[in-house]
Amino acid sequence: MEGSLRSSDTPPKGGRESRDSVVIRFAGDSGDGMQLTGSQFALSSAIVGNDLSTFPDFPAEIRAPAGSTFGVSAFQVHFSAQNILTPGDEPEVLVAMNPAALKTNLADLDPGGMIVIDRDSFSDKNLRKARYEENPLEDQSLEGYRVLALDMSRLTQAAVKPFGLSQKESLRCKNMWALGLMMWMYDRDRKPTIDWLREKFANRSEIAEANVAALNAGHAFGETAELPNLGYGYSVPRAEIAPGEYRAVTGSETLAWGLAVGAQLADLKLVFASYPITPASNILHILAGLKAQGVVTFQAEDEIAAVCAAIGASYAGSIGVTSSAGPGVALKTEAIGLAVVAELPLVVVNSQRSGPSTGMPTKAEQSDLFQAVHGRNADTPLVVLAAHSPANCFETAIESIRLATKYMTPVMLLTDGYLANASEPWLIPNIEKLNTFPVEFHTNPDGFHPFMRDNETLARAWAIPGTPGLEHRIGGLEKDYATSNISYDPANHQRMTEVRAEKISGIANEIPLQEVAYGPKQGPLAVVGWGSTFGAIEEAVHAAAEEGLEVAHIHINYLNPMPKNMGGLLAGYKDILVPEMNSGQLVKLLRSAYLLPAEGLNKVTGQPFKVKEILIAIRTKLGNCK
Repeated sequence: MEGSLRSSDTPPKGGRESRDSVVIRFAGDSGDGMQLTGSQFALSSAIVGNDLSTFPDFPAEIRAPAGSTFGVSAFQVHFSAQNILTPGDEPEVLVAMNPAALKTNLADLDPGGMIVIDRDSFSDKNLRKARYEENPLEDQSLEGYRVLALDMSRLTQAAVKPFGLSQKESLRCKNMWALGLMMWMYDRDRKPTIDWLREKFANRSEIAEANVAALNAGHAFGETAELPNLGYGYSVPRAEIAPGEYRAVTGSETLAWGLAVGAQLADLKLVFASYPITPASNILHILAGLKAQGVVTFQAEDEIAAVCAAIGASYAGSIGVTSSAGPGVALKTEAIGLAVVAELPLVVVNSQRSGPSTGMPTKAEQSDLFQAVHGRNADTPLVVLAAHSPANCFETAIESIRLATKYMTPVMLLTDGYLANASEPWLIPNIEKLNTFPVEFHTNPDGFHPFMRDNETLARAWAIPGTPGLEHRIGGLEKDYATSNISYDPANHQRMTEVRAEKISGIANEIPLQEVAYGPKQGPLAVVGWGSTFGAIEEAVHAAAEEGLEVAHIHINYLNPMPKNMGGLLAGYKDILVPEMNSGQLVKLLRSAYLLPAEGLNKVTGQPFKVKEILIAIRTKLGNCK
């Protein structure tokens, strides 16, 4: 990241007040460009050198009725001079583009926070759509907040008038006006956004220049309007981060890149077969742009066709990968069982979302853990991994390919809607320094049959069909252990079921031992999590430790099999608290596996945990209700 360093020990630039950390939420109609606005503000913060974390929150409807509360789209940005792990609990600034945005987001605003409102949008019609009986700008309901009610629509139209746009096109520039104002308020550089606008609208220069004019007008308004309680705005110094080249990434991006790199490290062609579904679709979009890197993508006609195509690719000597969300993974279940019994490498990415059934497609949840570990007919064990941050998706994707190819097994990689869309800075790794794990196909025809096994891993032989002397067939019917012929022998089925399970459980012998992310290795309380709860748990445990509370954070990336020291590690704590965005799935797995007194902290609102929610639970558990 590039940007000038401004220390809080020196007078703030231009009289600006220095802040260590700020949380802003942009909210408006789904057509107001809030995701774009937030992402551009995040980009400008990354260039300054702040640490950052973002949380996009958008409706499931493709185009909800304008001005309706269920059509509100929001984007939260947390940027800081310190290391941060979450997008923040409460925003201290809410940019509300219409009454519906104010209505749905006000409850989350920090007490005494700032509200920047487009006053022009508070018409009687829009107030009725947002179900306001009175205008909140006039009924004193916003007392206690710092309210900047600005004629944003009118000022935007005035700024873009020279470009001859229609009224509708002019108002579409309003998000850039608001962005310009926020860039002035927090001393962000507009040039990257200006360059992006001119590139994005290269074929419509009048649209590009109108948006640039709106951006500059919002910035100029902040400089000249002498806004109350703002002075000269704020500055947030750059964070102290490890040297290197960084970029802001989403989990979908790093996961896609990790799959592509993992295939290269295995010296295999990546064949990604998928069917579009929220929030997994972006992985297909990103990998489709990597044809030059040898990636093959296939958009199938349905979920079953997608997973079967990926299995076929693995049978033919590539690494087959498929992705979906929970409903789509349910449709893939029988085929995943086929990959288990045929013992073929396969990676299944499950970008979890709120359910059941269609549920809330754009909201995050962790409710597919049982589905991943147990959700197939019969005894069909496979590897289950979970990424814990957008950046961590990269290495978890590589590990999924390594384990799938080494042990000839399907691997389910769990992420969720929050990880898929949230972003954070990522230290770009040197690919040449990553450890390779090239696949060695079986080539010796002497005594070959498809279920010859490696003595150490119990993985069956992987032979490319058509290789002279190695022609073979596999399938969903049970096979004889010694000959690979179809077998209905009861004792043989018992043996094959046990060896498949032993192969998966044996992976615990090589995966890393479970470590404590933060805190003592034994004590009164451990907070145990998996997946995207990492940041909220880590910050809550740090905050509890600063209060003098003795608590540890343990985060599990390998969910099946779990690290072989897991039982002994957890036994060192008197109590175990398990925050999950479900009704209590990991907590049940821990109880059944280790007979430990684990207690769940469950949330199924479609929203990530707030740090304070976990901190309150820690205090309560330790009898310190501050």
